[in-house]
Amino acid sequence: MMSVITTAGLTRRFGEVTALEGLTVELPRAGVIGLVGPNGSGKSTLIRMLLGLIAPTSGTAEVLDEPISEPGRYLHRVGALVENPAFMPGLSARTNLMSLARLRGLPVARVDEVLQTVGLTGRDTEPVKRFSLGMKQRLGIAAALLPDPELLILDEPTNGLDPSGIVEIRGLLADLARAGRTVIVSSHLLAEIETVCDFLVVIRFGHLIYSGSVADLLTRTRQRIEIAAEHARDTSSLLTLLSAGGWDVEPTSGGRLGVAAGEHQGAELNRLAADGGITLKSMTPVRGSLEEIFLEMTGSSDQDLTAARAAAAERKAS
Repeated sequence: MMSVITTAGLTRRFGEVTALEGLTVELPRAGVIGLVGPNGSGKSTLIRMLLGLIAPTSGTAEVLDEPISEPGRYLHRVGALVENPAFMPGLSARTNLMSLARLRGLPVARVDEVLQTVGLTGRDTEPVKRFSLGMKQRLGIAAALLPDPELLILDEPTNGLDPSGIVEIRGLLADLARAGRTVIVSSHLLAEIETVCDFLVVIRFGHLIYSGSVADLLTRTRQRIEIAAEHARDTSSLLTLLSAGGWDVEPTSGGRLGVAAGEHQGAELNRLAADGGITLKSMTPVRGSLEEIFLEMTGSSDQDLTAARAAAAERKAS
């Protein structure tokens, strides 16, 4: 596997606070990589170290086969959007990008190319102050694409967007990956990560807790089949029948029953119901979501996270 980023024992401390500790991970080239974790987990710290904005306390890392101790050797091959993009609001999108290209010594021909890539052609002469938040995010990504980077790092690119804006950015990220780029996306929107990412890195309290494909992680989610009796009066009998047969079953919404079973076990459930004189109206396999497994790995609430962080600090102190 060709790696776009590798880290070995990467650690960053701010005084007594350890933002990232002993991170060792290898990220594949090409595709969309999700970087997720609770607030304060170390995602932004990692991004800033990879971009050469802050130095690690200890450990090493390479970006595009170059050490992060010498960012000048690889940053011209990297594009980044960190926090909200800043542009001159009274100037047009095109003028803003032209200014950035000239300041960075980049070919001005790239301006037309990136405007086309992010879907702003035709709106490029409008002042940025008229742009929606989604359009500003696309313009920010256009600016990050000016150097024609191999690696694109985006910190919360869908933060604050409405559903249509999220869909637009999702499609853009997929297009960039299909073009052969590697895109790293830090986000707290798990549904979006599940939709667009191929590979996932999960960090909790500065520690790596998962690195691998999204598909592999989803195999850990609970599978179930939701079934409904043709006649509502049979629901209670069906629940009793399934429980007596050893199935883990519980009522869900709309008079349905959720049975802990894989899709391949549907025929078995159907036969059991039929043998009990009950006709099923529907049978729907339901796969657990990335959000479910994420919450199991990191904690289900801020209270859980706070308690876990305090316990971890206490163990470390002792």
